[in-house]
Amino acid sequence: FSFFFFKQKTAYEILSGLVGSEMCIRDRYQRRVHGIHNPRMDIPVSTPEEGIFLAKVAEQAERYEDMLVFLKPVLQKKGELNMDERNLVSVAYKNLSGNKRTAWRALTAIEENPKYDKYHEKTKTYKVKIEEELKKICKEAIAAVDDNLLKNASTAEGKVFYLKMKADYYRYTGEVCSGTELEEVSKKAEESYSSAKTQAESLPPTDPVRIGLILNYSVFKYEIGKNPKGACEMAKAAFDSAINGLQDLEEDKYKDSTAILQLLKDNLTLWSSELNEGEEGEQKPQSLNILHSHLFFPEGRVQFCLLYTSPSPRDLSTSRMPSSA
Repeated sequence: FSFFFFKQKTAYEILSGLVGSEMCIRDRYQRRVHGIHNPRMDIPVSTPEEGIFLAKVAEQAERYEDMLVFLKPVLQKKGELNMDERNLVSVAYKNLSGNKRTAWRALTAIEENPKYDKYHEKTKTYKVKIEEELKKICKEAIAAVDDNLLKNASTAEGKVFYLKMKADYYRYTGEVCSGTELEEVSKKAEESYSSAKTQAESLPPTDPVRIGLILNYSVFKYEIGKNPKGACEMAKAAFDSAINGLQDLEEDKYKDSTAILQLLKDNLTLWSSELNEGEEGEQKPQSLNILHSHLFFPEGRVQFCLLYTSPSPRDLSTSRMPSSA
């Protein structure tokens, strides 16, 4: 069967599949017979450098659970992580959680389709299983930030990165929660995003970590906080602050920042349109003033075009951006 389900999109969607039925069958057998937690991982990690190398190999193989196995000793032995190392941690957790979030959305679409009413109970049971798996991953990611990563961060950029990461995983948990549980995780996400935003004030407005934080924070306000006006205002303020200083950035940060600003612009287009539909006859939000123009930068840099529109909110959920994933 086929169905369409438009929810939140991400910057660079990375979908990983099974590594082969024989491997899966063998692993299930070994877990059942021998009680091995991770039978694939019998490779000792002697030094942080070995762990980092093996995590990079595992990333290339799209073995994200293995990445975390290799990285956990690194987090325990090593102090502050550099930019590449912290992105390895982020990529591992975000790919694992991203697969669960994608699965949950697919199951939600099926569950809500009257065509499959006779399978409702089975689908619901399956969805609950995915929810528990996602919550477990999010809990582990938050614990990694609290227990190791944030404690060892000495720079404002590092602190913003980890506080944003913590808030993101509270947000992902909130996507599959309701009632009191949703209220609790929403409060914690808001606190972490707010703390990250305060720390980010010491970073330049064009810094990709700062812009990436605002991107995800505004998505939280829109989707979890149900505050589209606040989301638009936050996203537009960040956009306006960053856009004029891009030409002064180094090439790597320029690419990252313009990519994130494009996502901010996409969200502003969508959200402003929805606000207009709900407020017929009222003046259009000011955010629309920036959405229908071309911006050109000197020194032969790539044109930043603001005419493309997106059908759904976007964030950095599974992006592999060097300094803001």
